[in-house]
Amino acid sequence: MTRTILVTGGGTGIGKAVAAKFATSGAVVYVTGRRKDVLVSAAAELGPSVRPLVCDSTDPEQVTAALAGLDGPIDVLVNNAGGNTDFDLPEQDGLAGVLARWRANLDANLISAVLTTTAVEDDLAEGGSVIHIGSIAADQGAGSYGAAKAGLASWNVDLAKQLGARKITANVVSPGYIRETEFFRDKLPAERAEQLVDATSTGRAGIPADIAETVYFLASAGARHITGQTFGVNGGAYPTR
Repeated sequence: MTRTILVTGGGTGIGKAVAAKFATSGAVVYVTGRRKDVLVSAAAELGPSVRPLVCDSTDPEQVTAALAGLDGPIDVLVNNAGGNTDFDLPEQDGLAGVLARWRANLDANLISAVLTTTAVEDDLAEGGSVIHIGSIAADQGAGSYGAAKAGLASWNVDLAKQLGARKITANVVSPGYIRETEFFRDKLPAERAEQLVDATSTGRAGIPADIAETVYFLASAGARHITGQTFGVNGGAYPTR
């Protein structure tokens, strides 16, 4: 049976890798994002089963409009849209600047997931999966970005309880340092990148495929009794027990 997958922020980096993984399994994959050219290019590269939907996941009207045309129930929702918006905002002094930065990161990384999940909640297939892309920053700190990702993990606990009666699982995949993405906007100094790699036990940076494989497992038959959890994929940079 062909599965239907929805990946927000699916045009580049981790989201694109997730879309590619599901597409190779024969699923129909919808990818959302704000940049039409990027989405169309990604869909063309990944094949005819990948379908672009232009949408800003922080805008309720755009979310509603973009997702209204989805065909059939959604078997897997991957909330990947987000990133540290501090890299994009201009400097602004005073409390107004603080408010702008916090709101931007909360909207991009938490509210976007809440809006998308709520919009498609009734269309989630029984026995399906909701998977959010979190961050090691939720545990190690990174200002408003880390707080937003921590909020995402906390909200997921309630979501898992809410969806559990329909046998839908809800989990968070929390990456560490991942290369081959747009996350740092090419602003990460080489010295800092080396420090991030040195902090791992595996001696390497992560790549988008590492995250995609974990997401794919959490949406598989072997993970039907795993829910309400956060999984670190960070090469041991932040170990847990």
